[in-house]
Amino acid sequence: MGELRPLGDDLTDTSRALAQALRELFEGMEVSVRRYAARRRRDPGTFSRYLNGTRLPPWQVVMDLFADLAEHRGTAVTPEAIEFVRGLYGSAVDAGSSPKHAVEILEQQLADADRVSRRSTVRGDVLGDALLDRTHRIADLEVRLNQLEADRSAERERADSLAAAHPDVSDLLQERNALEAEVSRLGRELREAREQRAAAEARCELLERQLEAVEQQHVAAALPTALPTALPAAPAPASASVPGSGAMPRILIVDDQPDNLLAMRAVLETLDQDLVTVSSGREALKALLDHDDFAVIIMDVQMPEMDGYETCAHIKRRPRTRDVPIIFLTAMGEDPEHTARGYAAGAVDYISKPFDPWALRAKVAVFTSIYLERHAGR
Repeated sequence: MGELRPLGDDLTDTSRALAQALRELFEGMEVSVRRYAARRRRDPGTFSRYLNGTRLPPWQVVMDLFADLAEHRGTAVTPEAIEFVRGLYGSAVDAGSSPKHAVEILEQQLADADRVSRRSTVRGDVLGDALLDRTHRIADLEVRLNQLEADRSAERERADSLAAAHPDVSDLLQERNALEAEVSRLGRELREAREQRAAAEARCELLERQLEAVEQQHVAAALPTALPTALPAAPAPASASVPGSGAMPRILIVDDQPDNLLAMRAVLETLDQDLVTVSSGREALKALLDHDDFAVIIMDVQMPEMDGYETCAHIKRRPRTRDVPIIFLTAMGEDPEHTARGYAAGAVDYISKPFDPWALRAKVAVFTSIYLERHAGR
């Protein structure tokens, strides 16, 4: 796993351009593939495929190359070089986008949510057993203490001798107090585990609906343009109007980069939604004051003045908008720390930049369907 093989002739132009740029970054470090893969704790075969253009790497792999090259040379990589490679990466993602890629993304998220749910279930069972044991021990101590108190009340004149005969009363009281504190702690942890499991189960159900939406999009895209009139039309919940209002559900898109707003509008226009685009958190709050019928909000995380987390917190504090689902778009990857912060702020879903068009459309379609179901129920 030493020298790089020549690029294949069957690569697309976008994949070839990205692979060539990654090779230049890698060759600037003057190290073998195997040695660099060991340094970064990666599989050398997979990393070699990244450099040969046969597999699209995660954006974090590209950022690691920039960081390692800067450390090797002793000089920082210019922002222009990073933006140039980011553009090549985005083009490669767009060219390689497919229902299969979107399904892989959603299936990975589903696996993560399922793992959290299973861990929460096991932890809940353990905490429940521990809580039950401590409760029984407290009840036993209460009986013993009550008996001692009854004896002391019935025989006041023998209080001193009774205290001498039962020197463990203070120890029992201390043990009971310690157990009650532990029961309180276990109860809190049990509630947290149950809430985490409920959230993970809800996310699993949401991701399953998104996978189904991707599959329906793929089937619809594969059908011929002219279908016999006898065939039933494919369901299109995302383009339906709100019952009784005559208006389509609104989608609010928040991003400080005009190019990103144009890209998301181009992707979501196929759903026939009423798209509202703003370029800051403050404009998003103003749009929510003007309209309260948004089915979903798609929000960038990294914005000046008021970032996505702060904007989300403001939205969730308002009674009129606290139930509007928010999808975070982030260029920071799916790091657990960032996703946990997003969920803590009130977001219900996330998707990484550069985003997969099929996955984004599936998520928006599902949340729009949920919005329509709720309004139909009302």
